[in-house]
Formats: sequence, C-alpha cells, structure tokens
Amino acid sequence: MEIRFSEEKMNKVREIIARYPEGKQKSALIPLLHLAQDEFGGWLDVPVMDYVASLLDILPIEVYEVATFYTMFNMKPVGKYLLEVCQTGPCMLNGSDEIIDYIKEKLGIGPGETTPDGLFTLKPAECLGACGYAPMMQLGKTYREHLTKEKIDSLIEELRGAAAN
Repeated sequence: MEIRFSEEKMNKVREIIARYPEGKQKSALIPLLHLAQDEFGGWLDVPVMDYVASLLDILPIEVYEVATFYTMFNMKPVGKYLLEVCQTGPCMLNGSDEIIDYIKEKLGIGPGETTPDGLFTLKPAECLGACGYAPMMQLGKTYREHLTKEKIDSLIEELRGAAAN
C-alpha cells in the first residue's frame, strides 16, 4: 500500500510548509506529524514517518527524533479511544495514580496497552496544563476533569455505547 495524503490533506501540507522560509521547511514537522497521525490510523509507522521526511526533504532520522520525543505522537496502534491520564505532580497529589490503577483494573490493560476489542488504550501523560482540575485526562480533543471511579465508569459506558452506534 502506497502511503499518500488525501488531496485535501495534501493541500493543507502545502499551506503549512508555505508558512516557513525557503530552507526552513523542517519547521513544519510537528504540524505535519499531527496530520499524518490523523490521516494514517492514529499512529506513526516508520513508512509514514519516512513519507513525512520526503515531503520536507529531510532525513528520516530527523522525523524519528521528533516523533519519539513527544508523547503526543503514538509509535504503535492505539484504540479508538485514547485515555491519556495526567500523571504529573498536581494530578498525582489529587489521585491520578489511583485513577490509572482503576482503569487498568476495569479494562484489564496496562499503560500503553489496548483492550482486545480495540476500543481503549491507556496512556499515562505528562502535564496537560489543567492542574486546577486534577486528576484529569485528555480524551481526543477534550479534557475530562476531577476524575473519580464513578466518572471513569460513566465515561467507559458512554464510549462503549458510542462505539456500538
């Protein structure tokens, strides 16, 4: 299978690259990795990263270095719902460790693992910038805040219902 952005995404790629001066196209790397992750199944496989490198005329290793450094990029397939639970200081002080343990127990998966049905992946995250709402998680483009076991139960039920429809 040839890896290629859709025409719509390719237009976006050209727009992003055009924001930067000639010879500085590497500055477009992070936005292009986000597009690639969205376009190619929610994660960045080596051929996808190689494709991004070719678009920017940079070495593949330059892409790998960035993609593996930032936790917002997934280096292996993830579930339909990525549960990114903040595990830094303020969240930990407010019970994020217990929330992570509860999700592990409830879904039968560990950090970085995906449920057998492909619905959920648990991913501990570094600071998500919502310390006042601890413990919290990012779910797609939204935050779930002041987490409790009951809120986790409700969320999982909600997402299972959404997936079934």
